[in-house]
Formats: sequence, structure tokens, C-alpha cells
Amino acid sequence: MLHRAGVRSAHLHLASLATVGLCVTLWVRAKTVDQEQRANAERRALFVGLWPPTLWLIGDSLGSPSDPVG
Repeated sequence: MLHRAGVRSAHLHLASLATVGLCVTLWVRAKTVDQEQRANAERRALFVGLWPPTLWLIGDSLGSPSDPVG
């Protein structure tokens, strides 16, 4: 379905790398906020940090042809 929508593996690999940068940016920004908001900002950075492997693996699955299911 993603392939038919025009999404290619390179798009998801680039998105994966971009989310690494976003995670680092959020983590650094979390160090600049006050103590009351720091825990929430760090959780947000950790949540975004879970995205890169997911996006990378979806990109890998789009890049390699597999047997059709069904």
C-alpha cells in the first residue's frame, strides 16, 4: 500500500535519519527548560527516539521484494 502511494525505501530511510536529529534536538532542548517541564520534555525526546528503527525497518521491507501474502 505504501509503495502504491509513492513512498519508497529511500524516503523512509531519510525520515529515519531525520528523526535521529529531531530526537537529539528535543533532548538538548529538554536541558534548557525549567525543572517542572524537564521530565515531560525528556519523555518526548525518548518517544521520538523510538521512531528511527521502526521507520528504517519499514523502509527495508519496501526495498526488498517479498512473496505476496495470500
